[in-house]
Amino acid sequence: MTHRIAIIGASGYTGAELIRLIATHPGFEVAALAANSKAGQAMASVFPHLRHLDLPDLVTWEDIAFDDIDLCFCALPHKTSQQVIARLPQHLRIVDLSADFRLEDPAAYARWYGNDHAAPDLQDEAVYGLTEFYRAEIAAARLVAGTGCNAATGQFALRPLIAGGVIGLDDIVLDLKCGVSGAGRALKENLLHAELSEGTHAYALGGTHRHLGEFDQEFSKLAGRDVRVQFTPHLMPMNRGILATVYVSGDPEAVHHTLSEAYAEEPFLTVLPMGESPSTHHVRGSNFCHIGVSGDRVGNRAIVTAALDNLTKGSSGQAVQNANLMLGEDETAGLMLAPCYP
Repeated sequence: MTHRIAIIGASGYTGAELIRLIATHPGFEVAALAANSKAGQAMASVFPHLRHLDLPDLVTWEDIAFDDIDLCFCALPHKTSQQVIARLPQHLRIVDLSADFRLEDPAAYARWYGNDHAAPDLQDEAVYGLTEFYRAEIAAARLVAGTGCNAATGQFALRPLIAGGVIGLDDIVLDLKCGVSGAGRALKENLLHAELSEGTHAYALGGTHRHLGEFDQEFSKLAGRDVRVQFTPHLMPMNRGILATVYVSGDPEAVHHTLSEAYAEEPFLTVLPMGESPSTHHVRGSNFCHIGVSGDRVGNRAIVTAALDNLTKGSSGQAVQNANLMLGEDETAGLMLAPCYP
């Protein structure tokens, strides 16, 4: 059976990444593409790297006939996504790539994103889309909320350790380096080549990054108490990739064993041999996440590193992985592409 797929927000980076992945998917067909700002244009003019594909032209999302669409990916900015999804047909299964349905508490959404939740009734049915930890819920869901790319990386490094009780919960430090595509395709002065290249900088210091809302929600739920990590992201002059370095208190061997056991059967999560560290180069363009563990010269301290591609495993690849579960496909379908190296 071939499932007919629509993508709203197809002119952004995550929209293009969805199309790239679906192009090799045995059970998905791109039936409709929407980008209101570029409606009427061919995808080849918006993303020339996709010109070899037979794709429908871009339309406004209101012009899509959803009656024969099985699943819709919504790759719009936050706030806009809530407004659009609230108007989509009830029969439609939806994977949202924005931040609009990630936080269970509408008050938490308002606090972190600066505006009231526009669709609180839909929030009640939304399932958090970290695939490896919410499989059953995702498979049964109508609306799945994809995670933040930074939030996914940090959770892959930390969730089994928090759940297993092998690290301290009051001194977790998460240092994260991320590629510029994580900021989206919109023109921003600080993302110009002359502004960004040949340097790097920290941003959202002092606990102001919005993905902290996801860390607070998920880690506290796991621990059964409040967990507040110290998190600082850094913008790197690279197109794709996230590298998280996490400093925790705990026995390094126990940390490595816990992660290895937790991910032993996971197709996309690989724990490296003790002492090895991952690189963003080794996961680029793929749905894989590599995790490393090292000891420290300070006793009872461990360093956990995690690398993934923010556009794939951190966003569009995760979205396809969730859609596979929702539509009864093999979870890995369309996602076993090898990383692009160098």
